[in-house]
Amino acid sequence: MEETQFTPADYKSDQAVRWCPGCGDHAILNTLHKAMATLGVAPHNTAVISGIGCSSRLPYYMNTYGFHTIHGRAAAVATGYKVANPGMMVWQISGDGDGLAIGGNHFIHAVRRNVDINIILFNNKIYGLTKGQYSPTSARGFVSKSSPYGTVEDPFIPAELVFGARGNFFGRSIDVELATSQEVLVAAARHKGTSVVEILQNCVIFNNGIHNAITDRTIRAERTITLRHGEKMLFGANNERGLVRDGFLLKAVTVGEDGYTIDDVLVHDAHTQSNFLHQQLAMMDGLGDLPLALGVIRDVEAPTYEAGVSEQVEEVRAKKGFSTLRDMILAGDTWEVK
Repeated sequence: MEETQFTPADYKSDQAVRWCPGCGDHAILNTLHKAMATLGVAPHNTAVISGIGCSSRLPYYMNTYGFHTIHGRAAAVATGYKVANPGMMVWQISGDGDGLAIGGNHFIHAVRRNVDINIILFNNKIYGLTKGQYSPTSARGFVSKSSPYGTVEDPFIPAELVFGARGNFFGRSIDVELATSQEVLVAAARHKGTSVVEILQNCVIFNNGIHNAITDRTIRAERTITLRHGEKMLFGANNERGLVRDGFLLKAVTVGEDGYTIDDVLVHDAHTQSNFLHQQLAMMDGLGDLPLALGVIRDVEAPTYEAGVSEQVEEVRAKKGFSTLRDMILAGDTWEVK
């Protein structure tokens, strides 16, 4: 039997995409369609679940199963859906506000449990749908409609939350880096367990240019590094710079200067169990001497939550002899109230 081939168009719905012209969400939607076609999982075996926010409109634009849930609850609903339907590929769409504010508790526990869902975190450091309030990822001092004199709190760093929750997959991209985004999304879907992909996304209306210090085309090669498993950690317009060890820390050097050679440059190992180096790489912000890390930073195998639940159910069913829910309810001591 010939295997069915899918194209990006097979995953597109007939709904008009209602995001602002120039919004980074358009690019993310485009790369998700392409990633799904690359993976080849049929639309009817795919579910896209979101919370509330501009990004959370995305399920309407997918020719898959979808659920536009309530604010902050996408991870909870996605978890339940995956446990009940372990054969489905499940994507969760969340913004930095939806996913890390009201949804922060669900986010870290989905990561901790290692549910086999793919979380795409759109990070524009603002609440866009509700018209420009600061979000959990807005920088200290950020001026917005809800912080007219600047915020007086430090932001969440999504990578730090993932690693703090013992996450096994973390990747990052930028909305304008279409090829990198597609590559990371494909890797995230192939990972068994919770995958988190942070995509730096631009809100042209309420936070335009928030990532420009990193993403501007004229400086992007110097401010970012795209990591790939098994490859040297090189960056710069001509890959002339690299990351080396400096004691327990990382250091960016120019190959061929100050005695550093290509042999000194680290090779990326996304699959090592230790998250020490992965966390250091993920925490680089691109605003100092160290570049912002893009690509798949960590990809480690571990038991998944839904598989553990399924195995436990089968073990108890075999041991207790349950064949139906009624059998389970009526097992053991019962009382009749007259």
